[in-house]
Formats: sequence, structure tokens, C-alpha cells
Amino acid sequence: MKTPIRSLVLAASCACAGAALAAPPCADEAVSRAKKLLVFHFGEDDRIRVGSEVKELPPLRNPANKAQQFRVLEVWGSIYKGNYRMRLIYHVAGKDCTLMGQEILEHASL
Repeated sequence: MKTPIRSLVLAASCACAGAALAAPPCADEAVSRAKKLLVFHFGEDDRIRVGSEVKELPPLRNPANKAQQFRVLEVWGSIYKGNYRMRLIYHVAGKDCTLMGQEILEHASL
């Protein structure tokens, strides 16, 4: 009797892990925009790299309409020895991703 319960628990935990690994909405768009953001700040450079991992952060409220929220996606990139954290802020409606804001911060200890 314990074996079916263990199998059920294992199946449920695998399903949760699969859902957790799924890319957030607008992830591909965020990676593409992150590369453009680095190019905008530093110019074309063949050393620009952008990671494929996209982390969804807690949403932000729209300052113009408190009932709306924006999705915040974090992407990391680098140029030569510099590492940069970029946060891209989106309004998501269905499958449409509208970029509402972006920030870039060099990851450095001064």
C-alpha cells in the first residue's frame, strides 16, 4: 500500500518541479531586449554575452493605475570582465509583451 502513495508523491513533486522550471512569459523577449540594452550602452562589441536564464521577480504596481501590475524579469549579461544585471518591466496581455521600463546595473564592488 505504501508503494502507490510513494509513486503518487513522486509524480506530484516531478510535476511541481517541471512547472517551476518553465520559462516565464516574455522570457525570450527579455533576453533579446537585454542584448539590445547592452549594445545601446556600450556600442556593438563581439564580447557582449547575455545569459539565457530569466528570473521572474515580484511584480510592480503601475504608478498610473494601482489596479494594474507589471511583470519584472531579470537577465544577466557581460562584456569582457564586466557583469550586468538587467531588469525588464513588462505589461503582459495574453501573448503580447509590452516593454514598459528597463534598468541596468553593473555588478561591482567599489
